Amino acid sequence: MTTTTGAATATAAAPEDGLLLPVPDEDGRPFWEYAARGELRIQACADCGRLRFPPRPCCPHCHSFASAWQLMSGRGRIWSYVRPHPPLLPAYAAQAPYNVILVELADAPQIRLAGNLVSSADAPLDSVDPARLRIGAKVQVTFTEMGGISVPRWLLEKS
Repeated sequence: MTTTTGAATATAAAPEDGLLLPVPDEDGRPFWEYAARGELRIQACADCGRLRFPPRPCCPHCHSFASAWQLMSGRGRIWSYVRPHPPLLPAYAAQAPYNVILVELADAPQIRLAGNLVSSADAPLDSVDPARLRIGAKVQVTFTEMGGISVPRWLLEKS
């Protein structure tokens, strides 16, 4: 899967290679606008300051409708992962088996984002040796442009 951040609706567009792309909804649109600038930002309540993901109009803690977008470091750790055999969707067959990781953000451990671990921003989904996939491995966000949308992906941090 290209990404499933929760900042998009369930429907998805497909670029030329057939991989699915998120279709931003009203609440998640700022997430994708910041991603296009190479920034990982998470929605925060402008009143109580609590972070929330996926984006939504109302704070689940204080019920305020005021929000802001807080810049994250882009660092995290692999909280979980899977390697689909066979691929979950036919469009991904050429890249299978590939990884799908769940990343716990370093500066917001309660926030977890789904994506792929890749060797470089524009590398194929199967570009990382599966032996390097480890729960707890430190990762850094990168962005790649696909079909007009900058999609977050993850790189192993250099130790």
